[in-house]
Amino acid sequence: MNREFQAIVVGAGPAGSSAALTMARAGLDVALIERGTFPGEKNMFGGLLHRMTSIEEVFPDFWERAPLERHIAKKGTTFMTGDASFHVQHECTGFDRTPYNGYTVFRPRFDRWLAEEAVAAGATLINRSTVEDLVIKNGRIAGVTIAGRKGEICAPVVVAADGVLSFTAKKAGLRQPRFSPDQMAVGVKALFDMPKEVIDDRFGLVRDQGFANEYVGVTAGVRGGGFLYTNYDTVSVGIVVHISSLRDSGKTPYDLLNSFLEQPQFTKLLRGGRLMEYSAHVIPEGGYAMLPELYGDGILVAGDAAALCNATGVNLEGINLASHSGILAARTVIDAFERKDFSRKTLKRYKERLDLSWVMQDLKGFRNAPKMLHIDRIYNEYPELVCSMMEHIYRIDGTPKTSIPKLMLREAREKIGLKNLLGDLFTAWRAL
Repeated sequence: MNREFQAIVVGAGPAGSSAALTMARAGLDVALIERGTFPGEKNMFGGLLHRMTSIEEVFPDFWERAPLERHIAKKGTTFMTGDASFHVQHECTGFDRTPYNGYTVFRPRFDRWLAEEAVAAGATLINRSTVEDLVIKNGRIAGVTIAGRKGEICAPVVVAADGVLSFTAKKAGLRQPRFSPDQMAVGVKALFDMPKEVIDDRFGLVRDQGFANEYVGVTAGVRGGGFLYTNYDTVSVGIVVHISSLRDSGKTPYDLLNSFLEQPQFTKLLRGGRLMEYSAHVIPEGGYAMLPELYGDGILVAGDAAALCNATGVNLEGINLASHSGILAARTVIDAFERKDFSRKTLKRYKERLDLSWVMQDLKGFRNAPKMLHIDRIYNEYPELVCSMMEHIYRIDGTPKTSIPKLMLREAREKIGLKNLLGDLFTAWRAL
């Protein structure tokens, strides 16, 4: 294999395919390299795709053509203990009309479609190919080699979009050899087959409406939480837990997931569903603090490879950030071709574009959010506090009622401690 291209993209996920699509539409000869037998085969996530305004510019009819499941009309949060739960939910008509705020999707189907659109625009998709090394010429990156194949795939610029453990960015010296376990999480998902009519009835949905819910208190004290997303005729359920906390607990992700699925308050939601598959994925959750160097001579880093994931505790955003970064990387490569200069001096424009975009502004704005997610009491004591307090408020047993402020104070003192509560509130205020 000896091929010359004008640009190489490593990884056919949302970041890589968005970059390849944008460059191909501009007339560049682009290679899109994917290690799976098809794009999306190796990818897993919970299932929620937030609105991507940047790709709407490339694809004005994106929402009509993309393989989407349901638009999210309702979002909720549930605090859960072993024998109780308290649920809050947001629903508004604004989320039930176009442009929709977000959709549930299947990554294998969605990623494959997006890569096919890049191919239709002129990109060359190279499947079953794992990048083994970088080609260095005259002190700068000039291509890649593929494991098990002779020869080189050469280009004056490479876009590394090969996931959170990016070998390409690591080989280029743009990211540290290892991330701290405190900055990483692992997501484990189970997919359940369920008829559309049952999903609609069980979750109060009509037409193609979807429901997204997060769960707190379901990870046995390990830092993390659960999720449930409704697809067209399946339900995605899973947990996301911090690796360092998981390691210290001595538990396994699948133990925690199975315990979550067996919670009495939760099992009724999956009644009649048929388990189809398990999957797992590593997630960058360090936010702004774990961003690697984003450019070098002949290379740019995008998507999860650039740790562009915003975990605020309210939303977990990744695909929309990845796609936008891929498009900005592609525009920078297009500029570099016009200048015929692929040095750091020219490619730093990518970082400048990101800094001016909502991606980096959100990451900077919520740069303290990971500190809030490291408050261990969130995952055990606070769900106990919420459920206990609501039980006292709703219980009618013939005894005099305690005023709600006194009840809150008493429960907080008993279960959290007032000093801990004030400290946690301050940390949360700074984070959000």
